[in-house]
Parts: sequence; structure tokens; C-alpha cells
Amino acid sequence: MIRVLIVDDHPLVRQGLTGVLEAAPDIEIVGAVADGAAAADAAVEGRADIVLMDLSMPGVDGVQATGEVLARRPDARVVVLTSFAEHARVVAALEAGAVGYLLKDTEPDDLVQAVREAAAGNAPISPRAALALLPSRRERPSPSADLSPREREVLALVAVGLPNKSVARRLQISEKTVKAHLTRIFAALEVYDRTSAALWAQRNGLLDENVS
Repeated sequence: MIRVLIVDDHPLVRQGLTGVLEAAPDIEIVGAVADGAAAADAAVEGRADIVLMDLSMPGVDGVQATGEVLARRPDARVVVLTSFAEHARVVAALEAGAVGYLLKDTEPDDLVQAVREAAAGNAPISPRAALALLPSRRERPSPSADLSPREREVLALVAVGLPNKSVARRLQISEKTVKAHLTRIFAALEVYDRTSAALWAQRNGLLDENVS
């Protein structure tokens, strides 16, 4: 069961999100709070796996609240759900530790799937939010992207479908180290999820190099 906390200052939004997500058999709503100041306490008390975080809230905004949630509950995965897709907002949210960025016009079924994707370790990002990041990109990564030998090993194993725990066991490193490598890999390849990274690995021959 995926435990979800909703953080949004609009009662109708909280009620609507609760209704959509509670209809999914594998999702449980563990809280719905109206401001960022209450988010960290609610995430800890509800043992939230996923926090759906609004950005524009009075008092403590979503960016600050994201940092506070992750400081108190590092295992939680914050997915921003907002009406804004400006470059600065997207960058600020991701730098604060959010793993996903969705817009409030997301279809209900897509929202449910995004929660599942985030819980599975992926990074759901709205196409419009991803597009907002494009102006900051200096150049596209080349087939010889600057990955260390260990990062190439991690990426190759992820590309064949191994979860983080299995990658850690295969390479005799901690799961936390695997996650750190993936963060660096995503940044180097300029991708936002495991699927895109896996496609890059397949197109650039990493599977032949590193998987036996």
C-alpha cells in the first residue's frame, strides 16, 4: 500500500485529490494538510511514502516545505502538484529534493500512475515542466557522457530492469549509494526517470559493455 500525504491550501483541491487517490486499491491517504508548516509533522506521523506538494501556499511555501519534509522523513518522495510550470519554480522544487513535478491539469488516471511511478523510484515530470527546463540546457549529452565506470555499471543493471536493492547486492554497495549514483546519472544524461536512462543505455551500448 502506498501511503500518500496531500499538502495544499485549497480545501476543494485536497478533497478532490483525496477522492481520486482513495479510489485506487493500492493507495492510502494518510493525511491532507492546508499549509507547508504542517507538512513535515504530518509526513512523519502518517509515515508517508509520497507527499503531493503544492508550491504556492501562504506562510511556508512548497519549496521550503519539501526541504523540511525530507529532513524529517528522508525516505519520503515529494511530488510537486501545482498550476505553475515556470523554469525557476521547477528548478527550485527539484533542487529542494522533489522527485516529480506535475501540473494540476493532469488527468486523474495519470495522477494515480504518477504516484505509483514515484513510489517505484521513478521521477514523474509533466511534459510542460520538462519543457520549462530546456532553456537551461547548454548541450545534449553525447554517447560518451561523463559517467564513471561505476555509474556505467549501475546504469547498465538498471537498464535490464533490476531494482535498486538488487543492483546494490550485485555490486556489493549500499542501496543508498545506488540512489546517489542514479541521481548523478540522471543529471549527466539530462533525464528524469529510469526508463529514459535505460533507453540511453540501450542506444549507447552499455548493456553489451557491463551486463554479463
